[in-house]
Amino acid sequence: MHDKEVDGTSVHEGDRPPSRFKASGPRRRHLAAHGLVAAWVVLALLAASVQQTLPAGRWLAVHLFLVGAATTAVVVWSEHFAVAMLHARLPDRRWSNTRLAAVNLGAVGVLTGMWADRPLLLGAGSALLIAAITAHLVVLVRLGRGALGGRLAPIADYYRAAAAALIVGAVLGWLLATGRGGPQHYAGLKLAHVHATLLGWIGLPVLGTLFMLWPTVLGVRMAERTTVLARRVLILTGGGLLIAVAGLAAGWRPGAVAGVAGYAAGVALAARLLARTVRRRPAISAAAAWTLAAALGWTLAGVVADLVLLAVRPLDALRDTGALLPVLLVGLVAQVLIGALTYLLPIVLATGPKERAALRAVLERAWVPRLVLLNLGVALLALPLPAPAGTVGAVSAGAGAAAFLALVVRVLLRSGRGLLRDAGEEAAAAARRPALWGTAAGAVVIVLAVLVANSGGDTGGGTTNAAGTAGPGAGTTRTVAVTLAGMRIRPARIEVAAGTALRLKVTNTDTQRHDLKIEDGPATPPLGRNDTRVLDLGAVTGNREAWCTLPGHRAAGMTMAIVVKDGTTGGGHAGHTTAATADEDGGGPDLSADFTTGFRARAADLAPVPGGTVHKVELRAVQRTVEVAPGIRQRMWTFGGTAPGPTLHGRVGDVFEVTLVNDDATMGHGIDFHAGSLAPDRPMRTLRPGERLVYRFRAERAGAWLYHCSTAPMLQHLGNGMYGAVVIDPPGLAKADHTYVLVSSQLYLGTPGSTAQVAKMRRNTPDAWVFNGVAGQYAQRPLKVRAGDRARFWVVAAGPSDGIAFHIVGTVFDTVYKEGAYLLQPDEAGGSQVLDLAPAQGGFVETTFPEAGHYAFVDHDMRHAEAGAHGTVEVTD
Repeated sequence: MHDKEVDGTSVHEGDRPPSRFKASGPRRRHLAAHGLVAAWVVLALLAASVQQTLPAGRWLAVHLFLVGAATTAVVVWSEHFAVAMLHARLPDRRWSNTRLAAVNLGAVGVLTGMWADRPLLLGAGSALLIAAITAHLVVLVRLGRGALGGRLAPIADYYRAAAAALIVGAVLGWLLATGRGGPQHYAGLKLAHVHATLLGWIGLPVLGTLFMLWPTVLGVRMAERTTVLARRVLILTGGGLLIAVAGLAAGWRPGAVAGVAGYAAGVALAARLLARTVRRRPAISAAAAWTLAAALGWTLAGVVADLVLLAVRPLDALRDTGALLPVLLVGLVAQVLIGALTYLLPIVLATGPKERAALRAVLERAWVPRLVLLNLGVALLALPLPAPAGTVGAVSAGAGAAAFLALVVRVLLRSGRGLLRDAGEEAAAAARRPALWGTAAGAVVIVLAVLVANSGGDTGGGTTNAAGTAGPGAGTTRTVAVTLAGMRIRPARIEVAAGTALRLKVTNTDTQRHDLKIEDGPATPPLGRNDTRVLDLGAVTGNREAWCTLPGHRAAGMTMAIVVKDGTTGGGHAGHTTAATADEDGGGPDLSADFTTGFRARAADLAPVPGGTVHKVELRAVQRTVEVAPGIRQRMWTFGGTAPGPTLHGRVGDVFEVTLVNDDATMGHGIDFHAGSLAPDRPMRTLRPGERLVYRFRAERAGAWLYHCSTAPMLQHLGNGMYGAVVIDPPGLAKADHTYVLVSSQLYLGTPGSTAQVAKMRRNTPDAWVFNGVAGQYAQRPLKVRAGDRARFWVVAAGPSDGIAFHIVGTVFDTVYKEGAYLLQPDEAGGSQVLDLAPAQGGFVETTFPEAGHYAFVDHDMRHAEAGAHGTVEVTD
């Protein structure tokens, strides 16, 4: 490798962008790419300016900058430099454009999915982003095959390691956002995600690029040992990061400390090498040189501070980078982008030396005050100073960044339009213009945004629009202290009398920021540690849910239920409830939580009667782990893998030939069909594991019948899921628009057959009451009909110890069929409100939904309804 003269200074051949990057196609691609970066930065600044009033605004601003702007820039420039340093052939432009588009579409999907709480969109965006970065990694690996290489070829390994780090970080981010990592692992996974993305995806390419970019910007010779030391730095930083991420994810602090110590040693070694290249001669771009130096200094300071915090504080107490975020985000990422773009944009966008000099002159306008503003802002944000200092820091850093952004936009527009044809004239004109216009404009924008963001009151919202205050609590006011900490809201449940005026004094005692949003009501802004806001809900007349809106926090368990004691709702009549949650002591499932990704509610529709008069069915007794409540999976004893088992449907006189196979290797099972009449000795006997029998019966009578395991102790077999329904239509049964089957039962959490679970069964103290085996499933996955449709609901009470009082809010039953007889038919004057069934009884009711709306169906024993026996019929026009 030899030196050539570029811009009057000595620069290494491998440090120069190849001439083919001057082609119009790549030039247009870089122009478009940096337009995307600018757009992402603008969105990030807008989100940051209103973060105090916008739920999750701070999170959104950070991720717009990192996932959007920084990721786009790293993808573009890592490919650019890899080609230059490896002396490789330029990848196919269409393939590069496709990957860049996929990166941006994936980023949009991730951010929109998190912001709108759309798990499917989040998953699709994450998958697309991971696929795009994986493809980027493959391209970087292939560039090295057959390339000429050079002294700086090992730098490409930094880009490959960074791509791998982003893939890991994206997977960790998906686990956090969906709550799949679990609240007990949230702190470690969050720190692992932050380290993998900031120190891996951003930090490694920065360090690698500086080995080439730093001496090039200074216009000096590269140090002789650069290649050797670059390899050592990558071993220290890349290896240290791998250990740190694994240690953080596993909650093993010694490993995390050791890994970050290795990373810090690598950064220090790189800084020492780059410091030795400084010479007393004018740099090609003093603005770029000083900005890159400041970025490296903040990187070293931030990593050392991170190391100290990890060494002296438990992982659960950290939960976030806290004060290190502005150091890494603004001090490192923003300044590296500013420094690199100041030097590189003119090289890539210009068509000749004069245009390059003119573009560089534009980007370097007022660089000293901009640099001071930016770094002063980082210092004020990072140091433990009073709150006003942080506001000043945000204004200062925002002004510096916004001013540079204005200059970049100006350069991109002028380069795209080809307006800088006479570079000398433009440079002379630039000297006559006010040098600080960009800084002043940026400062004005940020100051106005901060004033708007802090103009709200302390309550974080107004009062709810209560639809009346009638109720036992009318005229009374209650204030409840609510704390946010440890991915939990305490209390998790607040009970109030209907009509009570409720005020919540919300305090965040956690090290990371949280907020609280009330369903159809007010919300706090994001709260820092020990921040307090008061929410005035007004008169509470119906059940509400509340949660933290920060991405991933609701999925991790930050929810709370506000429950009216008598169960009244704003749109129904007294005595009905549509939502419930677990007790504060954690004694039951949290029904306000989300079901796991991929959960499907059991289809409640009754399948038509099969053809013929003989129905052959095979049921296998097996144990299965199924989701029995939002986020709660439990081992169940089942017929056919579901609890309840399959519903059998026939007519009077039909014959059922049921083959029972015991596939449970641990215990015996039998079966008892209430719909048949026959001696139980042989067909209901207990089958040992691996045995089978054929149970044949004729349905002589119509009705809704129970079937269940016949093996003692039946309390345990029914209580663990071995039950189902048989529906035999009455002769002449009219057709309904919709026919549903709801099997009610009790849910006992815990190891099946354990002493603790059996004790709950004998005390008749279940953890929940359910329809079709899952608590609250039809509240989150409603049944759907149209206004005017006639719906029939077959109901079977499986118990094992409680019956049901089935009711639908907002309707009156005109047909009631119970235990083989009509109690009410449509041509009669009367109506019915409840279908009451003792354990093992069944029947059906019919009703017509008068208009569009949401009709709750419940077990009118409110203990049961509030603990899972509720759902919704969604009626549309």
